[in-house]
Amino acid sequence: LNRPIRVYADGVYDIFHFGHATQLRQAKLSFESVHLLVGVCSDELCSEHKSRTVMSHAERCESVRHCRWVDEIVPDAPWTIDQAFLDKHNIDYVAHDDDPYQGSDGSEDVYEYVKSRGRFIPTRRTPGVSTSELLERIVAGYKEGDWDAKLVKIGHPELASRAPSRAASRPQSRLGGKAAATLSPTPPSPSIDPTNISKDA
Repeated sequence: LNRPIRVYADGVYDIFHFGHATQLRQAKLSFESVHLLVGVCSDELCSEHKSRTVMSHAERCESVRHCRWVDEIVPDAPWTIDQAFLDKHNIDYVAHDDDPYQGSDGSEDVYEYVKSRGRFIPTRRTPGVSTSELLERIVAGYKEGDWDAKLVKIGHPELASRAPSRAASRPQSRLGGKAAATLSPTPPSPSIDPTNISKDA
């Protein structure tokens, strides 16, 4: 071909994180020259097939749009990909992790069509990083009282935990306040393979 290969990746991309970014990076680098289209599923489709999102559709589209690997946003992404959609956007390949995702028509895998035609690029998830995992961290912090100061600040003191927070129980620096927070050790990040992908949709 005398043009960039048009690769399509899709997802929900709620609370956009670096697992999403590594997915898009892998899709972008799947060929020497790639025009990467990224489909973002609507709020209605997400609620129907998965769950309600934290971010609105417009917010999720904007988050993805600012990722360096993305060339084009497809805001009307379908849940199941068919030939009509591929033709409409002149898509050569679809990039996604290889796990099956059930379709609204009862099919066992929404990517079955492109897989059967050899137009599917399997990608890998980023271990330990997903929207669900981030939500679990938020819930855990809430239970431990870690977000109490933030809850009070945004006008919801009634949601603050009565248990002492882990932050309050840590040894205090003589510097105190923001300076102490600046000097606090940062927990180590998980080891990440930059070729891994997370379609945390």
